[in-house]
Amino acid sequence: MGALAIEDESFGDLLRSWRQRRRVSQLDLAIEAEVSARHLSFLETGRARPSREMVMKLSEELEVPLRHRNRLLVAAGFAPLFPEREARAPIVRQALDKILAGHEPYPALVVDAAWNLVAANSAAAMFMDGVPEELLKEPVNVMRLSLHPEAMGGRLVNLAEVRAHLLHQLRRQAEASGSGQLAELHDELAAYTYPGVDLNVAHVPGPADILVPLRIRHGTRILSMFTTIATFGTPLDVTVAELAIETFWPNDDETAAAFQQLSGS
Repeated sequence: MGALAIEDESFGDLLRSWRQRRRVSQLDLAIEAEVSARHLSFLETGRARPSREMVMKLSEELEVPLRHRNRLLVAAGFAPLFPEREARAPIVRQALDKILAGHEPYPALVVDAAWNLVAANSAAAMFMDGVPEELLKEPVNVMRLSLHPEAMGGRLVNLAEVRAHLLHQLRRQAEASGSGQLAELHDELAAYTYPGVDLNVAHVPGPADILVPLRIRHGTRILSMFTTIATFGTPLDVTVAELAIETFWPNDDETAAAFQQLSGS
């Protein structure tokens, strides 16, 4: 999957790469951007230079991530527009802390574009139980924790189902973002082996299942959860645009009671 990464830095090559990634023809993009197909062709071949407004218009039509919009701007000869602050900036951190704390006693965590852990609430500590120190070194990667056989991957009751879902999600994100880092992570996770586990056996949904459940052994219990993922709306900052908040919810009454007990409430 390494070929998914964007390596060319000329504006025309970058634009063509994103257009092809989105499976949009020159004609269709030209219509949406309200320019001629001939002019768009000239932009891709380097026979014409775009204005800053045109770079932003084309980026918007192609849904290019903010980080790569900056790259397009620089390649076209302009200064990057979108700042890249730390996720610990006060206004962002306050919002994240309130969301994480408000989700107790259930787990919640914040990840960046590479699925590295940015923050988590106390309930999420259960995911780290028994995990080797090597996997908990910074940056802690949530996808790696989820599927590594010595971490959650070794405790998932429905491993085949969750693994297939996460690998599919990771591959699509790598393709959509042009991230070589995500492509490499996908290949690493796909190569994990689980002795004695048939990865071709899918879990049969129960009568109460409405979403793909995450069933994990925790001590003598089997906790059943589903997740939601939220992002910040209309971000203008690269770091904020790449943050995602994943919250875990009990899939049955037994799991809800177990989390209440674990929290001491």
